[in-house]
Amino acid sequence: MQRRHIIAAFAALSIAGTLPAAAAAKDLKVGATAGPHAAIVAEAAKVARTRELNVKVVEFTDYITPNQALEDGALDVVVYQHEPFLNNYNKQRGTHLAKIANAVVQPMGLYSNRIRSLKAIPNGARIAIPNDPTNSGRALLLLQNAGLITLRSGVDGSKAVLADIKSNPRRLKIIELEAALLPRSLDDADVTAIPMNYVISAGLSPKKQGFFFEDLKAPFALMIIASRENNRSDASVRAFVKAYQSEPVRTFIIKTFKGAVNPAW
Repeated sequence: MQRRHIIAAFAALSIAGTLPAAAAAKDLKVGATAGPHAAIVAEAAKVARTRELNVKVVEFTDYITPNQALEDGALDVVVYQHEPFLNNYNKQRGTHLAKIANAVVQPMGLYSNRIRSLKAIPNGARIAIPNDPTNSGRALLLLQNAGLITLRSGVDGSKAVLADIKSNPRRLKIIELEAALLPRSLDDADVTAIPMNYVISAGLSPKKQGFFFEDLKAPFALMIIASRENNRSDASVRAFVKAYQSEPVRTFIIKTFKGAVNPAW
């Protein structure tokens, strides 16, 4: 009888001992927009795999769906946005998402198939910018920094809208488009403000088609890793951050993107 209890106890310990391993074997689902973000997360997944963490990369082509999937629990982590966008998303939708680490620096820039300098932008030029609230304001701030428009005094760049334009001396026609469509607008617009991830995924050249960029230290240029508030301390989430911020991933970013995207750690 005593022997049976001992065997049962060992069996229970054995089963209990496998539970953490089973949990660790579960895929960590990481969302990223197609292009450099997804490519970098895929590289981080390779590093994570050597550390016994399985990472599944889920690609998106828009800015809204990844955060909603994260909030709903369909994803564990997302990598694609800057902190002002995340904060605005939480405020507008009542979500509970949090920055957990820095990812990369990706400046927005002004691009054109025909124009190569700010001076060459003609009166009445058509300027395409992103239509999501935060990146629209970001683009307007970029146009102001370029000396093309002036925004009302005291306007928060992350919240600026077209109605906040105080001065537009060249009578620029500013058109808002979904971010994923911006690279295609280069055939119709004179100048387009494009986030770097869409520049790279569309095969555009920052050096050949870009001519004015955000400061690398601008808050909008810093992309982040985010999770839910209730899973930010999970061991698997912390392990992914370490894999992402590893030397192999740093080397991959530097060699692959040649200065267009830079590590932020």
